[in-house]
Amino acid sequence: MTSSPEEPQPRISEDDRDSAVRRLQHAYAEGDISYEDLDEHLHRVLSATSVRDIESALASLPADTSNAVISAAGGRLKRRGSWRVPRNLKVESAFGRVHLDLSRAVIEHPVIDIELALGTGRATITVPRDAIVNVDGLQAGWKDPVYRPHQQPRPGGPKIRISGTMGFGRLKVRHARH
Repeated sequence: MTSSPEEPQPRISEDDRDSAVRRLQHAYAEGDISYEDLDEHLHRVLSATSVRDIESALASLPADTSNAVISAAGGRLKRRGSWRVPRNLKVESAFGRVHLDLSRAVIEHPVIDIELALGTGRATITVPRDAIVNVDGLQAGWKDPVYRPHQQPRPGGPKIRISGTMGFGRLKVRHARH
């Protein structure tokens, strides 16, 4: 069964639209596009009704560097302090320990997707106090992730979606205390 071009495209979310606007603003601030191009692309993004419309509006921009992979077979993977969190982060560890501290990190995107591929190692993710965390996309082979959401999340915090697989590893997600 082939799809026809007339089939309706899935509608975009406000998070998708916000990310596209931020990407355009970043391209303008870096001098990659002129003010006139910014204005034209913003109009196209704000009037977009599908993902294809957004992709078309962003096609002429420099490559998106919002994806990253960090990996290690063994040992420790650690990110803390003031590090820039990409929109999509894949973390691979066969036997090692992973510690991601996002509490003081630079988070420029309203939604952060973290994909875990853990073997037998452990992972600890510290999120900002106002973050909203979703671990529904994570498949655990042995132990379920440990996460206790805040009773009343504050509006405006980043949304952090954690997905992927954990073999015999264990994940602990906690909110920063300050």
